[in-house]
Amino acid sequence: MRDEIIKLKKDKNAVVLAHNYQLPEVKEVADFIGDSLNLSMEATRTKASIIVFAGVYFMAETAAILNPDKKVLIPDLNAGCSLASSVDVEAVRRWKERNPNGVVVAYINTYADVKALADYVCTSANCLKIIEALPRDKPVLFLPDKYLGLYIKAKTGRDIEIWEGECHVHARITSEKILTKIKLHRDAEVLVHPECGCGTACLLALPKMGVEPKFLSTEGMVKYVRQSPARKFIVATEVGIIDRLEKEAPGKEYIPAAEDAVCEYMKLITLEKVYRSLRDEVYRVVVPEEVARRARAAIRRMLEFT
Repeated sequence: MRDEIIKLKKDKNAVVLAHNYQLPEVKEVADFIGDSLNLSMEATRTKASIIVFAGVYFMAETAAILNPDKKVLIPDLNAGCSLASSVDVEAVRRWKERNPNGVVVAYINTYADVKALADYVCTSANCLKIIEALPRDKPVLFLPDKYLGLYIKAKTGRDIEIWEGECHVHARITSEKILTKIKLHRDAEVLVHPECGCGTACLLALPKMGVEPKFLSTEGMVKYVRQSPARKFIVATEVGIIDRLEKEAPGKEYIPAAEDAVCEYMKLITLEKVYRSLRDEVYRVVVPEEVARRARAAIRRMLEFT
């Protein structure tokens, strides 16, 4: 099947983009692997006619928004996102009406209609840069991840409104779980995705224990382990990142902060579904042009901070 996928990619001038949380066999057939920001940028650079997005739906939407002249496919339409689904679009619209001078910053884990209402899109890699660049006299609504919002608020000291949403997977990574792992592995470095439920506790409590956690996007984690002299890492994010870390920096030990931090939506994408998606050119992701136009502007503002 891998050989058939490679042949179809060549015959159809197609590429496969895979998120770090995808199954190992899916990542093996991908042309590019990365986090949301990395894949968004690759989507704009590719010369392919067809993009198969092995990820969740909002990611495929982002690729379609940035590539209106390309056919963007997702192998399973049910690959959704609990965090993206937590946003009430009408509530965001009402906030903008109440705050005509306000700024909406939407995490990339949002659907196209939310991005279209945002002034800026951001990722975990550039959210701090974007918030810090905003005038302090403007009200800011950050959505939808409350843990990432609290992390931003703590790091910047800004009084921002934070949407009450969460990734159900990252919410499982609690301060209790990470403290238990730290006590078991005193010699490990701690890598934390700022979406995690343990984020604020790690930011405030761990330094008092002599532990300096590194808050990183998944792509940031990959870059960090390559150059770190450490041999052991506690990894606080979805467990799908670990096989990539093992390939990028072999011979080191990677310990998941929570073994149950598994995104069932990401795991809906299988090798068989990638093959079918290429063969039958399903399922196409199309964003209405007016929504895409406004969302594209917010995404391009984000890319200025990469």
